[in-house]
Amino acid sequence: MTDLPLTLYSYWRSTTSYRVRIALNLKGLAYDIVPVNLVTGEQTSAEYLRINPVGGVPSLKLADGQILTQSMAILEYLDRIAPKPALLPGDPIEAAHVRAAALVVACDIHPVNNLKVGKKLKSLGHGQDEVVDWMNDWMARGFTALQSLIAGATPFCFGDTPGLADICLVSQLYNAHRWGTNLSPFARLTAIEARCLDLPAFNAARPETQPDRT
Repeated sequence: MTDLPLTLYSYWRSTTSYRVRIALNLKGLAYDIVPVNLVTGEQTSAEYLRINPVGGVPSLKLADGQILTQSMAILEYLDRIAPKPALLPGDPIEAAHVRAAALVVACDIHPVNNLKVGKKLKSLGHGQDEVVDWMNDWMARGFTALQSLIAGATPFCFGDTPGLADICLVSQLYNAHRWGTNLSPFARLTAIEARCLDLPAFNAARPETQPDRT
């Protein structure tokens, strides 16, 4: 591990970690990655629970040793310490619209689709196909709402540059592609995704480029 000012505890397939990697890259902030393997349960070890009592990723360790958790809180912190490029517009009404779109992903889609929920569904007797159907249903519902909430004719969700909503969208679409969600009704969203992934900050944050990819 290198001696960098920020250390990101991350898992390559974690969409919440993906959000933070994108933001760090967009803002040009140097960071080191410490992989936390969610599949083997490293997040539930006593050592990691001292870092993040929720037992999840991401966690961001600052230069002074303080730890930040929860991706949306980390993104807000990064936007405060490195205001450019801004993840939110300065106008409070416009910022509320961007937050609302981002929270469709962060509050309505992701929490019911994460690894813990999938494991719980299986423990209740649901098979893998049922769990995948569950995830795809919630993603389709969320993407339907999100596509209605974003701007209609801009390169990115709310303008000419990507922001908070784009970060959340791209990371969630990774899961949608992984699980075979029918994205044909969401051409606007996938077009934005393609534009984002053409940008170096997004491309470098892709799960498949991460050091812990297996």
